[in-house]
Amino acid sequence: MMPPWARYVTPATLRGDFAAGLTGAAVVLPQGVAFAAIAGLPPEYGLYTAMVTPIVAAIFGSSMVMVSGPATAICAVVFAALAPLAEPGSASYISMAITLALLTGACQLVFGLVNAGKLAAFVSHSVMLGFTAAAAVLIGVSQLRGALGVDAEGGGTVVERLARLGAAARDGISPHALAVAGFTMAVALLCPKLHRRLPAYLIALIAGTAFAQLTFDDLDTVGALPSVLPAFSPVLPSVDEIFLLSESAIAIALIGLLEAITIGRAFAPRTDMPFSANREIIGQGLSNVIGSAFQAFPGSGSFTRSGLNYESGARTPVAAIVASFALIALLFLIAPFVAVIPIAAVSGLILVVAARLIRAEEIRHIMRTSRSDAVILFVTFGMGILVDLEFAILAGVTISLAHFIHRTMQPRFAIGAPDPSLVQRTFRNAENFNLPECPQMLVCRFDGPLYFGSAEMLRAEFRRIAEERPRQKVILITMKGVNDIDLAGTEAIADETRRRRRLGGDLYLVARSQPFINRLRRLGLLSVIGEDHIFPDKHFAVAQIVPMLDPEVCRRCEARIFHECARAPGADPD
Repeated sequence: MMPPWARYVTPATLRGDFAAGLTGAAVVLPQGVAFAAIAGLPPEYGLYTAMVTPIVAAIFGSSMVMVSGPATAICAVVFAALAPLAEPGSASYISMAITLALLTGACQLVFGLVNAGKLAAFVSHSVMLGFTAAAAVLIGVSQLRGALGVDAEGGGTVVERLARLGAAARDGISPHALAVAGFTMAVALLCPKLHRRLPAYLIALIAGTAFAQLTFDDLDTVGALPSVLPAFSPVLPSVDEIFLLSESAIAIALIGLLEAITIGRAFAPRTDMPFSANREIIGQGLSNVIGSAFQAFPGSGSFTRSGLNYESGARTPVAAIVASFALIALLFLIAPFVAVIPIAAVSGLILVVAARLIRAEEIRHIMRTSRSDAVILFVTFGMGILVDLEFAILAGVTISLAHFIHRTMQPRFAIGAPDPSLVQRTFRNAENFNLPECPQMLVCRFDGPLYFGSAEMLRAEFRRIAEERPRQKVILITMKGVNDIDLAGTEAIADETRRRRRLGGDLYLVARSQPFINRLRRLGLLSVIGEDHIFPDKHFAVAQIVPMLDPEVCRRCEARIFHECARAPGADPD
């Protein structure tokens, strides 16, 4: 069965896809090595993930130009999750990383099959910014021992790592390692300034390796790749392993889906092709499940490689497939080169990647514009630094949900009146603009969900206006901005209706949506207020209610704020 995008493949798209695929292969080679180091794995596992995951995701996913594979944030979570359980790079650590890919893919498949990918929406942009910044700091700190050439124990929080690094640095820093790391970083930073399409990471890695070979001979190197091609080796996790890694798998699954969906939606308008988030979720799940059988660790969409893929001429997923096979061919040619890459050069390259992960401008924008988002961002960042990245995501999502619930519990309630200074006498906020009000009828507007969480707020507003405006016994509530209502909300309105009628007043509603009106009927509100007490718009409601007001009060009224007041008792005939 051919994938849905196959019908869009033409000779013209193939030319662009092949050019983009070759470019992608050159870029992903150093990235694969670097990402494996971030995840605490030997370099070949980053390359395996860059070979297998993109092919499966391209075939079964939805985006036309997205490239999947090892991703920085996920690598950081893999490292944070597994480092406390086993020594990074050990056989046990590698086995758990591959098992984690299987469990992550299984979680994503479940999300896709039950259409639960919307859960990723609860990981807000502020949470992702804070998480990414914390991941960047963790990545940077984890690479300092390679860049400084010191022997410091890994694992733990950022603070614990820094303490151990400081203790190790007192015994001496390797100037050779520091020089190679600094040179590699300088080349990586300089290349984009010369030309934005230069494969900066590849050039920096080659330059750093050449610099080390020409000047120093006492640096630790990556070592030879045991195999260019991944072996087919399906994993069968035990029940204990599933329980041990399930929390991390769920966190990685959500982060991966959020990244993939965000990338897919960002590029869909550029390719003028529809994007199915649920199909992409299934594609990502299959890529991790199948990837685990070929020694890959968890992967997801990559914004960097996807952007490069599109800018290089890619138009269909063929480009991602070509990149994977081109990477294999490239590795056969330069596999011996990988063995002599200094660890210090890899560390320098990763430090550049980590620095670019921190989106300083976006963080400054949030700090300037939204206090609540700033709190969410810094709590997520703080938890990532002081505890771990998985808990940071949980803390960020929890605070985001709490903030969302708090906002829904305080919807907008405003008292309105016609503004006589405007030609159309448009209704405006009477309290803010100090507008005269009808002495008998209060007109107000309620916007937001009216449910058990916000019903008490509405009752409090009813109590306030009853105390401040005891003579306004009739109330007209515009509910066009109410997008949902439950039994607690209807009970608040029904109780207010009964209270006002006992005092000789009444309550009326403005609602236009027929489904909403039908819901009010099912919840029993219309049987309390009456079907004739609900109107399609505010002006029609005022026209119907004003003639029913007390004529003696109208006779003495000087406000005359409604057009209908011209026909009320005591009105000036002119």
